[in-house]
Amino acid sequence: MLSAWHEFYALLGTAAAALVALLFVAVSIGTGVLTPDSQSRANTRTYMSPVVFHYANILFLSLIALIPTQTWQSFGFVIGVASIGSVIFSIVIAVRVHRNPISDLADRLCYGAVPALCYAAGLVVAPLLLEERPFGLDMLAGAALCLLVVNIRNAWDLMISMARHERRQPPPAS
Repeated sequence: MLSAWHEFYALLGTAAAALVALLFVAVSIGTGVLTPDSQSRANTRTYMSPVVFHYANILFLSLIALIPTQTWQSFGFVIGVASIGSVIFSIVIAVRVHRNPISDLADRLCYGAVPALCYAAGLVVAPLLLEERPFGLDMLAGAALCLLVVNIRNAWDLMISMARHERRQPPPAS
């Protein structure tokens, strides 16, 4: 069923895994940004955690798609279940971003609305896959690509924010 998509999902999953690994490296280097104060913890939950979640979700989708014995029904079922949980998570994040005074329109779209729409596409795709409609595969690929691209933007936004935060910190006293 997904043999024509093998390279696509292999590349998509590799990109997501590499990008989340780079994010872990960047965060470990910039640990000074992750302070114990409640505002820092809230911002981490609002901005950092969703980026990791979305990359993990793309990796999960890719790995599921690469299972050689995958059927239309099993793939549709897994996509449907994963999409339900992911839409709920994305709505929670969208509300947090909207309430956060430091967020702007780009943040509200890229951290909140766009990921929720990508996962909502999964809710549309799941029944199409269960009915063995190949268009569902195209739609799922489009949603996954959109999620990857917006998540690259979000990771870049986080790294710029961390760099700015580091520059504002006073140098340690000798």
